[in-house]
Amino acid sequence: MPALLPPGTPAVPVTCLSKECWPAMREALAPQHRAYCAAVDFAPKAGRLVLLPGEDGTLARVLYGVGKGGGNGFGEPGGDRLIAGKLPGLLPPGNYRFDVEDAAFDPAEATLAWLLGSYRFTRYKTGRAGPALVAPDGVDAGEIVRIASAVAMGRDLVNTPANDLGPAEIEAATRDLAARHGAALAVTLGEDLAREFPLIHAVGAASPRAPRLIDLTWGAPDAPLVILVGKGVAFDTGGLDIKPSSGMLLMKKDMGGAAASLAAADMIMGAGLPIRLRLLIPAVENAVSGDAFRPGDVVRSRAGLSVEVGNTDAEGRLILADALALADAETPDLLIDFATLTGAARVALGPDLPAYFTEDDALADAVMRAGEAAMDPVWRMPLHAPYASLLDSKVADINNVSGGPFAGAITAALFLRRFAPKTKAHVHFDLYGWNPSSKPGRPEGGEVQTARLVYALLKGRYRG
Repeated sequence: MPALLPPGTPAVPVTCLSKECWPAMREALAPQHRAYCAAVDFAPKAGRLVLLPGEDGTLARVLYGVGKGGGNGFGEPGGDRLIAGKLPGLLPPGNYRFDVEDAAFDPAEATLAWLLGSYRFTRYKTGRAGPALVAPDGVDAGEIVRIASAVAMGRDLVNTPANDLGPAEIEAATRDLAARHGAALAVTLGEDLAREFPLIHAVGAASPRAPRLIDLTWGAPDAPLVILVGKGVAFDTGGLDIKPSSGMLLMKKDMGGAAASLAAADMIMGAGLPIRLRLLIPAVENAVSGDAFRPGDVVRSRAGLSVEVGNTDAEGRLILADALALADAETPDLLIDFATLTGAARVALGPDLPAYFTEDDALADAVMRAGEAAMDPVWRMPLHAPYASLLDSKVADINNVSGGPFAGAITAALFLRRFAPKTKAHVHFDLYGWNPSSKPGRPEGGEVQTARLVYALLKGRYRG
């Protein structure tokens, strides 16, 4: 798990430089170091690094470029506030500390970026020990490590292949989290699941790995109730509307919503936020067998609405519908769901920018501000009510798909809203849950998008 060395530990200084502060810094260097920088044509472009040797041949100092407009590269077009997260992959093993020369440099942001960038998935393949960072003076090292550890836990879950991570293993991860934080856990399976959560049961019925509804509760009973719901599809074949092989290659990440909700819950409970937290994870595998649900089936949901299955590959919204109906009955102060739900959101916004939907304009603004503060960006998409008619069914109350090529992310969000009508403070996140390539602080592989955002949102909303 991520860790920081205690302040005062001997370490090599790393100076993060913007273009503006480089001229003065260059003049302050020792003559041999200034000459070396000139010889290698060093300039503080974002992500560029130079290692300066000492007189005894050991590493004496590191200069690292963050670009223009601020100590963490923020403000430059295309700038990246997580730019310090590239350092763990560039530096040789050893101990390092940030040596601040730029007044705009934010040591807390840079420290979090470093820890996020230090992540490696090592369950099946070990790597060499990476560089270690000394906690900067004046930062809340415990808070930063808690956040980075929660992210690492969630990334590990997304990166684990489906042969080692099914519904039971998602339950086990939630059980471990509950034990660490003194939370209560209840799990609904079998006949009880079929009776109480028929959509979850229908989606998971084809798999030999039993579907379930995982229900974690924590906090004082009289505190404001916040409910998180995470889509936990351990693997998605598409069901009888089966995906092509290329479409299944990343389907181990279809439980990315569950991973994000678990990471957010870890941060919330670790910080002791003054809320009553409930975490609901419908965990299934969408498989193919004689017990598989079929296109054209009609299933009556927990909310009482009958749902026509227009496409078995739109299973995520089905399992979320039953979980949202349970959450809505509790009239929470805030309801948030996380789901790797639609390709349409990816077409609109790409893999790095999750879409979010809410009817509450003030809440929408707070979500956007929290994303900016947490370096966990999102973009609001409209809940365009007239598109709800695209989900009309001739034989049931609602179809799970629109049957057309347009507005797929919006119609999915509108489908979900039908199952939480009483809760106006409801945010739906449509995530990708994966970094297609490595970027500073975001190694290639599983990602728990919006977890840090939600933690920042709740901390601001309930702690002030």
